[in-house]
Amino acid sequence: MEVVDAALDRLEQVHTRLNVMVTVTADAAREQALKAERCFASREELPALYGVPITVKDLTDTAGVRTTYGCVAYADHVPDEDAAAWSRLKDAGTILLGKTTTPEFGFLGVTESKLTGTTGTPWDPARAAGGSSGGAAASTVAGVAPVAWGSDGGGSIRVPASLCGAVGVKPSTGRIPHIANTEPDTTEGPITRRVVDAALLLDATVGPHPLDRLSLPATGDRYTEAALEEGDLSGLRIAADHGLLHGPVDRETQRVFSAALKDLRAAGAVVEETQVELPDPFEFFLAYWGPEYIPIVELMRASELDVWPLAADIADRAARLSPVDVGRAGRETKTEIYLAYAKVFADFDLLVTPTTPFPAFPHAGDVGGPATVNGQPLSEPGGHLHRLTESPSHAGLPAISVPCGFTSEGLPVGLQIIGPQHADAAVLSTAARYERATDWWTRHPTL
Repeated sequence: MEVVDAALDRLEQVHTRLNVMVTVTADAAREQALKAERCFASREELPALYGVPITVKDLTDTAGVRTTYGCVAYADHVPDEDAAAWSRLKDAGTILLGKTTTPEFGFLGVTESKLTGTTGTPWDPARAAGGSSGGAAASTVAGVAPVAWGSDGGGSIRVPASLCGAVGVKPSTGRIPHIANTEPDTTEGPITRRVVDAALLLDATVGPHPLDRLSLPATGDRYTEAALEEGDLSGLRIAADHGLLHGPVDRETQRVFSAALKDLRAAGAVVEETQVELPDPFEFFLAYWGPEYIPIVELMRASELDVWPLAADIADRAARLSPVDVGRAGRETKTEIYLAYAKVFADFDLLVTPTTPFPAFPHAGDVGGPATVNGQPLSEPGGHLHRLTESPSHAGLPAISVPCGFTSEGLPVGLQIIGPQHADAAVLSTAARYERATDWWTRHPTL
């Protein structure tokens, strides 16, 4: 009970500054905590996550608990069924504290919506937490719950993890099931302060589901064991790409990333710089994701609801694309992306990049991102934040963001570690060993 009370007290302290929660389930959480106390007292064998407080992103269905998808039209929506992963986390004994903030349907790279307003990073609440799992990352780093559950279709776990200084895992496509899955590139996953905590959540959620045609079979991998593997990084061949071509990377981010490469080498890895030859990420984003925006924006307009300008712009631009453009993005271009990464993994075990091209930035409102980086204007301010995380998602690859340092302004920078197809255990093991070789995870914001 004391742990849940402490988490709820901490939420009350930070929510007004960060805006991290849509719905708080305090009464139910305290009831579950009392039940957990009785179970612990009886000394019965319990799951590894039993009694652990957790937050869940407001895109994930939670039966009987309001789930708004960040949208005014769903402000009072209460699902009848749990999402597959949340059902498994409940079975593992986690205690829900509440639902965390997200932009409308996860359609923005920052966590801002007409329903809940703006979410800030705990290192500077006046700056963006990233998105679309911004509330999950910010609340975790601010000390509300030790673990959070998010989702990621192009960086929505990794980007806020980077801007908030958390660990964020995007598993391989299909590793975590989603009931009635229609979108192969989106997955759910954990946001935590330590890699091993993320591994615990993965162990509780991975595995096939009969209602997800894309779910992967069980592999027998134990991710917690992988995260606890001893030793350094000796023998690992790691490729490093400073920016994945299409756009500038902030100088401070570059400095921190270069220092992280030295840390990897000091831990025993062989690190060589390379450049992944990828298609234009902005053209691909519009053709692949743009059609998904159209029906949502049309519905909101028909209901006379305010539409976030950036989402409306993407929908309008996507409506002008030809069927050929859209079909090519979902087939040919996605294959190009996968083959570009496969070429790297023919010679290397893993690939590292900065997680984001720049650290947390002052809230940009309708624009969705900074207008310039290093004095260079950005053609798509709302899209650049996810420029380094989109392509691994569309290749279906496992990836993780872990803290790797801080800018001179005290803002966290994330290291993205990407693995070849289905190499989730290797990614987690490497991230955990890197984490133990550094001390970035020990730093906490003074909030």
